[in-house]
Amino acid sequence: MSSDAGAFATALNLILSLDPRLLDIVALSLQVSLSAVALAALIGLPLGAALALWRFPGHSLVVVILNALMGLPPVVAGLSVYLLLSRAGPLGQFGLLFTPTAMVVAQLVLVLPIIAALTRQQVEALHQEYHEQLASLGLSRLRMIPTLLWDARLGLITVVLAGFGRASAEVGAVMIVGGNIDGVTRVMTTAIVLETSKGNLPLALGLGIVLLGLVALINAGAYLIGETSRRRLG
Repeated sequence: MSSDAGAFATALNLILSLDPRLLDIVALSLQVSLSAVALAALIGLPLGAALALWRFPGHSLVVVILNALMGLPPVVAGLSVYLLLSRAGPLGQFGLLFTPTAMVVAQLVLVLPIIAALTRQQVEALHQEYHEQLASLGLSRLRMIPTLLWDARLGLITVVLAGFGRASAEVGAVMIVGGNIDGVTRVMTTAIVLETSKGNLPLALGLGIVLLGLVALINAGAYLIGETSRRRLG
């Protein structure tokens, strides 16, 4: 058996045997990413809907900036959060740097523009389609937000899943603000980088397999939701 095949077999054994170290890393990864996506959804869904419904001076510029931030480089996001949370930064007194909270903030910065921008697109399309019906009911723009968000719920679930995929696969930002501290801030992506550099291929491969499985589940969920939506429209 080649060394690569042996490493792959050992990686599968780590997963099947529920290796405690591997499980701890996976659990922290899910905790950080789910927290970031939940916060991004709470902020981004109503923010995107508001941008779809209201027009104000500079609206187009805000939309352009929001769309541009969808491609924000992770290292730039990580550096920005690092400066914000460092001892010399405005929030340095809270001691959040190199903690899971700092990693949540970094992922929030990356995911929020994605959810807000895609939500704006979906809600704006629905508003154009149902504007006359909503206006005939006497709904204000503020009261339209929950109605349109609910009507777009299937598409918005896909949007949130896309945000989770972005967060769970991110490495640069969490490495900068988390420090990749063993047992404290080490998540799947940072652990894969570290263990590969150390030559510990079984653990790196095991985490890689879990991460690939997670991404596959996200894409499968998004596909099923999309198919369900198309059948309903059909």
